[in-house]
Amino acid sequence: MSIESALIVIAAVWGAATGALLPRAAYRFAAPAGEEWRTTCPKGHPISGWLGRAYCPDCGTRYGPAAAPLAAATALVCAALAAATGTHPELAAWLLIAPPAVLLATVDLRVRRLPDPLTLPLAAATLTLLGVAALLPEPAGSWTTALLGALALAAGYFVLFLINPSGMGFGDVKLALTAGAALAWYGWPTLLLGTFAGFLLGALYGGVLVVARRATRETAIPFGPFLIAGAFLGLLVGAYAA
Repeated sequence: MSIESALIVIAAVWGAATGALLPRAAYRFAAPAGEEWRTTCPKGHPISGWLGRAYCPDCGTRYGPAAAPLAAATALVCAALAAATGTHPELAAWLLIAPPAVLLATVDLRVRRLPDPLTLPLAAATLTLLGVAALLPEPAGSWTTALLGALALAAGYFVLFLINPSGMGFGDVKLALTAGAALAWYGWPTLLLGTFAGFLLGALYGGVLVVARRATRETAIPFGPFLIAGAFLGLLVGAYAA
């Protein structure tokens, strides 16, 4: 087995293992805007910890998303990133930020909320990890460009938030720091590509809902998952081209 193939297998196993730990956090963070994070199961029993199965041993209730889809999605994301990135040191950064990104997408899909305890630390972690990667042999990107890209994309989203706060949440602005840093690591064209992909995916999703008569043109949709998906696609292209 080649080194590249081994990396893909290791990344997939890592993604499956970490993804399987996300259901409890997804349930606890999926509280409607303005409410505190959930501390009890649907029947009122206290929940301890943030990682693990969404299962209450006191009443036998299963709550939140199932572990299998989250594990499969995270494994697929990590394997694809490993295949695209190869042996470049930034792969470690992508594998570490992938599980929180899947968690954020899950929570936003459920309650249209991107929790600050996830978005802001993730942005700081991304820049820190890429800073370490830049000091290691054979990095494929630039930390300075990543920092500038984070600020530029967040500024762009902030302008959109000011123009239309009902269509663009402030959580998206904070999440744009992470997406901008990751995409701009591979340069400004990758940043533009990933940003465009996110808006295109969001527009397609909204269009499908309108055609299916499950939404109107004024219906707000969670944009975080599409921001993340666009960044993921941009990263794949940027990593392959690097």
